[in-house]
Amino acid sequence: MAVLEVGGLNTRALSGASAFRVELVRDWAVAASRWSSDIPGTSFQHKQWFAAWYGAFNSVSPLIAMIYDASTHREIALVPLIHRVQGGVRLVEFADLDLTDYNAPLLGLDAPGDEAGARALCQALIAALRRLPEGADLLRMQKMPAFVGGRPNPFVWLGRLGSCSLNGNLVETEDDFETYRTSIKKMQLPRSWRVFNRYPGAEFEIIDKADAALKLLDLMDTQQHARMQCLGLPFNLNEGARAKFYRDLIANGIEEGFAVVSSLKCDEATVATVLGIRRQKTFVFLRISNAGRRWSHCSPSRLIVERTMAALHQDGVRTFDLSVGNYAFKRRFGAVPLPLTDVSIALGWRGMPYALRDHSAQRLRRYPWLAERVGRALGKLSRDEDI
Repeated sequence: MAVLEVGGLNTRALSGASAFRVELVRDWAVAASRWSSDIPGTSFQHKQWFAAWYGAFNSVSPLIAMIYDASTHREIALVPLIHRVQGGVRLVEFADLDLTDYNAPLLGLDAPGDEAGARALCQALIAALRRLPEGADLLRMQKMPAFVGGRPNPFVWLGRLGSCSLNGNLVETEDDFETYRTSIKKMQLPRSWRVFNRYPGAEFEIIDKADAALKLLDLMDTQQHARMQCLGLPFNLNEGARAKFYRDLIANGIEEGFAVVSSLKCDEATVATVLGIRRQKTFVFLRISNAGRRWSHCSPSRLIVERTMAALHQDGVRTFDLSVGNYAFKRRFGAVPLPLTDVSIALGWRGMPYALRDHSAQRLRRYPWLAERVGRALGKLSRDEDI
């Protein structure tokens, strides 16, 4: 039985002899207050991340799927979704809008770990979505890792591992950070530090107060905007809901250690900044900025990445995620690709052409040389950049 919760009222729809009960909640705060499982996901499946995200994007409709065992009522999964209309198509997708690197459910202790159980769970969610009062044409679940907190992600069974055009980039360090530094010695970062350290007041700093971190975010916006203008690329992270999201993430997460902001500065200028998120022993680089060509002789972006890693390593971090996208600087830092999965399911006849198009694009990615040629022919530009 699937439960659709609309405006605080429940309407029930029979979905066959399902082992799962699906409840669709329209308010993140309500969903978070009812979810008690504490199995960690990726750094992005964190209540502070979702609170900032759902609080910022009020132009889309929250649609959080809470899935329970139909017999025992134990928690199975919480799926952070939204409902929106794009080009006349009614989409259901993760709470992302190109800000979340990895999309995944929060899992309960009884989440299925086998293919049969995972497929039954997926079918229960799809059945519930097809009964949405406002209608839905297409379910898109993109950028999904195969595992969440060491447990299989049940929704990956619907797709093919690596079908996403993006991948993560993980750097695993041992307890001795100097051993890792030796492995990336070709970048000559000790030399870059010596060059930068000649400037009066040169220092690296991790900011631990919200007010100071928010001021640094303003500078980060300015530096990144200038960089994107030089590259002829659009920049919107300092506008509207996106700007609010980052400000809320820092304001509510910096003093608890979830949001991390660092800077590389001297008396003359702040030459580089970093914004990232930390969860236990993992840190994700979200945004990196620098003060421009004037400082290129000391490689400020690469230098602040390395200094941030060193500082957080001393505080117990051992996995550093350089975020999605394949770029040369990430390989130079020793990052190993993390494959991700995309899934598209037509929920109605109007969604079928879009699901077919998505599947065609996923099949094309099995042939990287051909996908690259097609991308060039279409003039596609990435949102990422080399540093």
